[in-house]
Amino acid sequence: MPATPASPASSVQRRRRRTNRLLATAAGVLTVGALTAATLPAGAASAGEGKGGTSHGLHKGHDDGKGEKGGKGGKGRYQDVQLLSFNDLHGNLEPPTGSSGRVTHLHEDGTTENIDAGGVEYLATHLREARKGNRYSVTAAGGDMVGASPLISGLFHDEPTIEALNKLDLDVTSVGNHEFDEGVRELARLQNGGCHPTDGCSTDKKFKGADFPYLAANVLNEKTGKPVLKPYWVWKQNGVKVGFIGVTLEATPDIVSAEGVKGLSFKDEVDTINKYAKELQRQGVKSIVALVHEGGFPASSAYNYDCDSPGAGDGVSGPIADIAKNVSPQVDALVTGHTHAAYVCTIPDPAGNPRMVTSAASFGRLYTDTTLTYDRRTGDIARTAVKSANHVVTRDVPKAPDMTRLIDNWNTLAAPIGNRAIGHISGDIVKDGTESPLGDLIADAQLEYGRTLDPETDLALMNPGGIRASLTYAASAAEGDGVVTYAEGFTVQPFANTVNLQDFTGAQLIQVLKEQVSGPNEASMKILQVSSGLTYTLDLTKTGADRVVTDSIELNGEPIDESATYRVATNSFLAGGGDGFTTLGEGTGDVVGEDDLTALERYLTANSSASNPLAPPAADRITIVQ
Repeated sequence: MPATPASPASSVQRRRRRTNRLLATAAGVLTVGALTAATLPAGAASAGEGKGGTSHGLHKGHDDGKGEKGGKGGKGRYQDVQLLSFNDLHGNLEPPTGSSGRVTHLHEDGTTENIDAGGVEYLATHLREARKGNRYSVTAAGGDMVGASPLISGLFHDEPTIEALNKLDLDVTSVGNHEFDEGVRELARLQNGGCHPTDGCSTDKKFKGADFPYLAANVLNEKTGKPVLKPYWVWKQNGVKVGFIGVTLEATPDIVSAEGVKGLSFKDEVDTINKYAKELQRQGVKSIVALVHEGGFPASSAYNYDCDSPGAGDGVSGPIADIAKNVSPQVDALVTGHTHAAYVCTIPDPAGNPRMVTSAASFGRLYTDTTLTYDRRTGDIARTAVKSANHVVTRDVPKAPDMTRLIDNWNTLAAPIGNRAIGHISGDIVKDGTESPLGDLIADAQLEYGRTLDPETDLALMNPGGIRASLTYAASAAEGDGVVTYAEGFTVQPFANTVNLQDFTGAQLIQVLKEQVSGPNEASMKILQVSSGLTYTLDLTKTGADRVVTDSIELNGEPIDESATYRVATNSFLAGGGDGFTTLGEGTGDVVGEDDLTALERYLTANSSASNPLAPPAADRITIVQ
């Protein structure tokens, strides 16, 4: 099943189905200057302390991970509600490694520093510390809590992650696209509990499911037209009510295998949020937060970048800018995700009022602490009093003992499989770049495996979003530097896609390469990783399909013959036309092999050893002109 890419070139979905229905269109990059602080009515109690008037300004900020506390409770007119949020955990219970386990801090002098971050043992400690003294605290998530998970969670159908989220006291989350990797029935099992229908119970105890509701307002059963899970949920505390509406990106069917979304329809995010915002208002719930599994791209990769700083090129771009500009003013804040970016931005709603839009990167490296000032008299949020900041889940705090026990228990079950060595490398083999060394390695592995199924296999293509992590040289446990374990391979390719062979004409193959940069992928390129022997030029000074220079496409030094037939290895997601590669769904002569991780394992085992480790590929098959 496909992965959600974490970069602009591979994540932003064209909003083609929504364009004609929006009241306004996105203007590329949104930049919001400093907003003037407004004063609450005279005599209003701050944080329920029952004292004289206090001024709160709409504010966003960042810190070094120590946390910022909100109001402590009481029954004055104004009550601070602490909203803690995160997104795109993807089953990363243990601290993620390499670049996936770091965030970038921007210093005042313009220099940057990388900070190690993430791991639920530390996330639990940070969240619990942040909640101290806050009687009015709710924790929410923006989807993709599971799916594309490391072996400790993925091997057990993500039951360990649900257990960890229960211990984290997560109150509510939206679904993400990865919640549908194993289909809606499996998602329902994660919500409600029970043993896996095929693999049975993971332990001697029955899996009890999530203590928190998954919200799926825009995911409908095609037959009934009703949401497959709850569309919204209301948090209540001493008369304070905040409604949460959860949606995932409308384009989920384009990035999840067809089997995973069979029988489902995915509706427009804005239309759906606005519909349920009206319903909540009719029920007397006027304070509303939208949990949106769709995101954007800030102008800086630093988690503490000032998203609202004025100037050309600042702000946030991408689908969430479009969504935020059109979601009803009845919604007071948006918690977002999907793009794995970090931002805390104020984007005006359709009425021109400032509204907070946040995202906490991915893999549990950050959490967002937002203060929503609730007006007990109106039941609404005093929008000008909203404060928000992203905080680093640093690893310099004590580990939460209950999370350590959870990880140890599941690792004990996974160890016999996960600790097995499958290869050796001489250095980091990274997944980053338009063409990546790891992408080349995986494509070569699938080509070599494809030739065991059919010696006439000519080439292999791999979608970049299916590569979830880099292979790092440094040991992650006791295996030793340079040793690749099965668990590390599983983290790279966790979807259990099969390796499929299909026949295409040369003309079709050229069209496939052009689909990387045209049609649904024109606005956000999805550059396939190619096996050894296939070369071409990607000219980024041009637009659309012309970016792929047709005359430059060669296989083993020979131009592609448009009338010839080529045998191509891909994974089953691409073979079904996923990621906008419709031509790959038109192949003939299908042969279905074993899963892609098996292909990678066999390649590493056959082509590396402790005395002769595999060197990182050069990533020189695609010539890029900029």
